[in-house]
Amino acid sequence: MVSEHSEDYVQSDASDDDDTTALALKILVAGGFGVGKTTLVGAVSEIRPLRTEEMLSQAGQLVDDTGGVDRKVTTTVAMDFGRITIRSGLSLYLFGTPGQDRFWFLWDELAQGSLGAVVLADTRRLEDCFPAVDFFEHRHIPFVVAVNCFSGARTYGAHDVSRALDLDRGTPVVLCDARDRDSGKEVLIRLVEYAGRMHTARLLNSVS
Repeated sequence: MVSEHSEDYVQSDASDDDDTTALALKILVAGGFGVGKTTLVGAVSEIRPLRTEEMLSQAGQLVDDTGGVDRKVTTTVAMDFGRITIRSGLSLYLFGTPGQDRFWFLWDELAQGSLGAVVLADTRRLEDCFPAVDFFEHRHIPFVVAVNCFSGARTYGAHDVSRALDLDRGTPVVLCDARDRDSGKEVLIRLVEYAGRMHTARLLNSVS
């Protein structure tokens, strides 16, 4: 059955002199701390992205696991926001979630009305994306896993990552470079196509 918030993820705008309906879809970008969520949103956004980053502090080191991301000096404390036009009449509004577990309480609010999500993964710290995978699976929100290919990290195939994360059958896994706009755009297109199929199937099941 389609989520009770399903009507929220599609917004339409039609002007009096243009009969073309524009669709605006809400997409979440989630994953572990320092995996590249802010980078991805910033790389693909056609507007200046909204960021809520703060400097990492000594106090935060007591509660945040910075292993593997020692060079990271800032962290998202609320969300990132950007927008990208996929094609004429179709825009995506991107909401990047905070990665630390102490900010997970924000995820439920951000997830309301979303079409689907991108879960960014780093194969050097693959376990960091387990909470995001569990979050979306339990709420039946369609998502794709995008493996951010960091320089120097061992490359794994999509099938290997899918098995390691124990993903539901059919959940897409794609390789990407979060710094590259075209690469990020391909991830988002893959998500929209997959989420569209999932929501259509649920709608058909609800009326059959």
